[in-house]
Amino acid sequence: MPVVNSPMGGSFAFPQSLRARDQLLTGKTSVGARAFCGFQGCFFRDRRMDTARIAVVGAGLMGLSTAVCIPTLVPRCSVTVIADKFTPDTTSDVAAGILIPHAYPDTPVHKQKQWFRETFDHLFAIANSAEAGDAGVYLVSGWQIFRSMPTEEVPFWADVVLGFRKMTEAELKKFPQHVFGQAFTTLKCEGPVYLPWLEKRVKRSGGLMVPQRIEDLWELHPSFDIVVNCSGLGSRQLAGDSTIFPVRGQVLKVQAPWLKHFIRDGSGLTYIYPGISNVTLGGTRQKGDWNLSPDAEISRDIFSRCCALEPSLHRACDIREKVGLRPSRPGIRLQKELLAQDSRRLPVVHHYGHGSGGFSMHWGTALEAARLVNECAQALRSPAPKSNL
Repeated sequence: MPVVNSPMGGSFAFPQSLRARDQLLTGKTSVGARAFCGFQGCFFRDRRMDTARIAVVGAGLMGLSTAVCIPTLVPRCSVTVIADKFTPDTTSDVAAGILIPHAYPDTPVHKQKQWFRETFDHLFAIANSAEAGDAGVYLVSGWQIFRSMPTEEVPFWADVVLGFRKMTEAELKKFPQHVFGQAFTTLKCEGPVYLPWLEKRVKRSGGLMVPQRIEDLWELHPSFDIVVNCSGLGSRQLAGDSTIFPVRGQVLKVQAPWLKHFIRDGSGLTYIYPGISNVTLGGTRQKGDWNLSPDAEISRDIFSRCCALEPSLHRACDIREKVGLRPSRPGIRLQKELLAQDSRRLPVVHHYGHGSGGFSMHWGTALEAARLVNECAQALRSPAPKSNL
């Protein structure tokens, strides 16, 4: 069976003089970057001088959603998505895609709630449109259950999802090992459907898709004016980020079409998420594990845990194993950086590190990344101050 991987997603303003820019540099410089295959002449020969040429590195959920947002917020731009892997071969294709936020301790709660609300509202509009089927976005109801009382009975996102309430005693009888539960309706994105739909939206707005592995962001200079780094785990190399690490996730995709409601243990380790074409059973969170091969013993454990919550799963068939590496770090990186190499400058916007909360936050953080790109574009278009000498 196929195993998939992902290439994978405080700021400052860019000053106008090179001397002032140098005073604010925080990023590493790189040397020996190779040319980007002559794309400067190939793609942009006839471009207007004030067109901002933007490269998005990474074609997972963060890269594609950012590429869709950029043209709506950045006037007069061109967008090119560059990656060594596209759907269906990204981690986003493996993810269950349900909107239940993952907490980021290093990020203020009000910011997390903003990103989640923007994402939920955006996808809710899609779910209520004629595009819902093509996008693979739909509403799903279910339960989150706890073996002991949670620290917060009402999470910060309770008023964003629909119909959030405490489970009744009658409902909890279905889960005799659990003492508390929450019932609500949220949204689910089918990654293998949603990502191709995002690709079409990028192309519809004039964007390009380029299959190529990038070893150094300087490869994109001078063909592009601004680079958006959505390379996820690839940022260890591309951005020199030693804080990002994989959290291995193994899931099962099974046929159990009679299941209509999701069930999620409060720990987030055991879950049952019905989808359009299959049901996702999970899962694992193995920090620092780069292994992309399915583990048969783990699969048996996942199946056993899920059957304990929903005994009818014993009748599930066509069981397939999937593995993905979640790009995790202490907090999502949404930041501008100005790379310097001799007299050259390359503005970069970083957008990665969502871990297991990617689908829940992706549109909100993509909008913020696009706003940072617009700040970079405005700075590049502003004339350098004239010398008083």
